[in-house]
Parts: sequence; C-alpha cells; structure tokens
Amino acid sequence: MPPLRRLLAGHFTGLWRSADFRRIWLSLTITSFGAQVTNLALPLTAAILLHATPLQMGVLVALETLPFALVSLQAGVLIDRIRRLPIILVANVSRAAALAAIPIAAFTGWLSIEVLYAVGFFCGIQNVVGGAAYQVLLAQMAGRERLVEANAKISLGETGSALVGPGVAGFLIQALTAPFAILADALGFLVSAAMLRRLKVPSDVPHPGPRPGLRREVVEGLKLVRGNATLWSLAWLAGLWQLLHHAQLAVLILFATRDLGLSAGAIGLVYVFGGAGCLIAAATAERLASRFGVGPMIVHGLTATAIAWQLYGLVSGPAWFATVALGAAMLLFDFGGVMFGIQYLSLRQAITPDRLLGRMTATMRFLTVAAAPLGALAGGALATAIGLRSTLLAIGVLGLLLAAGAMLRSPVRRHVRLPAAIDA
Repeated sequence: MPPLRRLLAGHFTGLWRSADFRRIWLSLTITSFGAQVTNLALPLTAAILLHATPLQMGVLVALETLPFALVSLQAGVLIDRIRRLPIILVANVSRAAALAAIPIAAFTGWLSIEVLYAVGFFCGIQNVVGGAAYQVLLAQMAGRERLVEANAKISLGETGSALVGPGVAGFLIQALTAPFAILADALGFLVSAAMLRRLKVPSDVPHPGPRPGLRREVVEGLKLVRGNATLWSLAWLAGLWQLLHHAQLAVLILFATRDLGLSAGAIGLVYVFGGAGCLIAAATAERLASRFGVGPMIVHGLTATAIAWQLYGLVSGPAWFATVALGAAMLLFDFGGVMFGIQYLSLRQAITPDRLLGRMTATMRFLTVAAAPLGALAGGALATAIGLRSTLLAIGVLGLLLAAGAMLRSPVRRHVRLPAAIDA
C-alpha cells in the first residue's frame, strides 16, 4: 500500500460509517476551503489594495479576535441552554452575508480599511458563537471514547482544504482581485448551511433542569476551568500561544509581500506547504497520541510552532528560494499547530461533564483568545518600531520560552491517556 494511502486508511472507518457525521464533516470541509481564500484575500486586500500600515494590520487582526473577549462567556451559556444546530446555521448564513459586503463595497467604490474592520469584527462574533456550537455538537456526536478520532477526522478535512485551498486562493486573487475572491468563502458558508438543514442529531437537546441565571452559569463555567489544574494549565498555554500567534499574523503577510517581494500566487504556494503540514498532523494524530501520549504531543506541537516562528524571521534570498524556505517553515508550523490543537481539544472535552461542555468550550475560548487582540496590536506596533523581520525573530524566541515552560512545569505533559470526566 502506498505510504500516503496507508497513512490515511484508518481515518475512513469508525465514525466515518455515520451518514450524519459524514455530512457535518463535508460541511466543515467546504467552509474550511472557503476560509483559505479569505485568510489570504482579506490581509492582501488591506496590504496591497488599501496600503495598510503594520499598525492597521494589527488592528484588523485584533478586531477579528476581539469578540472572543466580549461574547465568549455569554455564548457558552446560550449553547448549553438551546440546541446547537440552529446556532450553527444562523452563524453560517450571517458570515456569508458579511463577507459578501466586501466585494459589493469594492464594486461600488466604497471599500476602505474601515469596511474590513467591520466585516472582520462581525465575522469574529459569528466565529465565537458558531465555532463553539460546532465543537460541542461534534463532541456529543462522537462520544467520549472517540474524541481524538473525531477531532482528527475533522482536522483531516480542514487540512485537506488547507492543502488545496491556498493554491486556488492565489489563482482567484490574481484572476479576480482579492475582494472579489472572498465571494468563494461567502458561497461556502451558504452551501454549508444548506447541507446541515436536515441533519439529525438525537443528542442535540437542551440540558433539562432549572436555570440559575446567566451570571451564575457564567461563573460556573469559570469555576470549572479555574478549579481543575489541567484545564487551567491548558488555558494558560493556549492563551500565551494565541498572544504570540496573533502578533505573528499581524506581520507575516506584510513581511512576505514587502520584505521578501512575494506575489499573491507565491504566497498561495507557501500556504500549500502549510496545508501539507496540517494533513500530516491530522493523519498521524491518533497514532502519535497512542504511542507518546496526549499530553506530550501537546508539548511537542507547541515546540514545533515555536521553531517555525523563529524560521520565519530567518528567511531571505531571491523570490523562488524565499517561497520554498517560507513554505518549509509554514509546513512545520501547521504540523505543530494542528497536532497541538487536536490533542488540546480532545483533552479538555474528555475531562468535562456533558452538561458543562458549552460553558467549558466558551470559557476556554474566552481565556485563550481574549488576549489575542493585544497580541495583534503588539505585533503591529513592534513591527513599526523594530521592523518586520526583527518582530518575527522576537516572537520565535518567546515561543521557545513558552514551549520550555510547558515541558518543564505544566501538568498537561503528564496526561498519557485521556482521563474520565471530572465530577460536577
């Protein structure tokens, strides 16, 4: 059997036999493919068409993540109170409408950095609510004994999109210009919503019992995370990682276009390298967790991303060489990031009682991404002060320190197997 086929063979058994799981898998894969276009087109619109400064790029990334600080906790209570599927459908349709505003504004001559700010912020809100609902729904569909399998299969679809999507995105951006290429993402969200309308999930029901009030339910979610050493350590690790990651996001596209002189097509090729790293991580996550342990693979994933950040800042040379070198660094980064993400999601889901999954998910997303806007702003401000390359190198050094701390101090590294849910 060819190596790639052998690598993927185990992913098309188990949960894959469920038609409903296949449908939600395909729905997520379609939206992930569209997201590859926007992930390139939105910052390229700001950097090339609107000539954004590093600080403006930082503000754009910050506004996309600010909703995690503003509405995550309330979203968790909502997700535990009502069915998750309608939340997902509304979020998908709303994001499609918001993204469509960008090509409309470009066509009518009203496109500005402020329009990108507004769309990024609104889509961030839908990502907070809809993304958390997706995670809870998938955890309930899979069951506790198959959490790593479910997260790995979902990541496999997303990363398959990451492998193909950037190349298509680069072509669409060059052929249609960046604002109009975003229409592909808007259409993806509409198709995804249409596919999920008839999805049947018997476990998708509100939890029975009295409701103590919004404030008390929010506090219950916070106490759950703060009172468990593993969840609290995961929150710190992921939060600091997100801070550094969003600082990097604020400057990487500018670095690639201005310092390295790469075209939209070349940047699309770089992201294809990253997609290959995602695919390898998703295909090997179950096997590596079984061999080395869930906790150790979380730490190893962090370490890989930190090394990649350092490598970003070291890339130089002619355009063809810079494309390959930056692509190789992105392959390492995405491998580490996806490996970390699969094991991280599985560990925190396994340890949480069903009735608190929504609040745990939203609380963790609040604690881990709330500081991301500050990271984006800090990245933009630092790049203004010391330059794009020096900023990437500084982020890499801080990432290595974070990975060393996780390796030496975090209780997460001791979880070789997924634990049982805590009493609550």
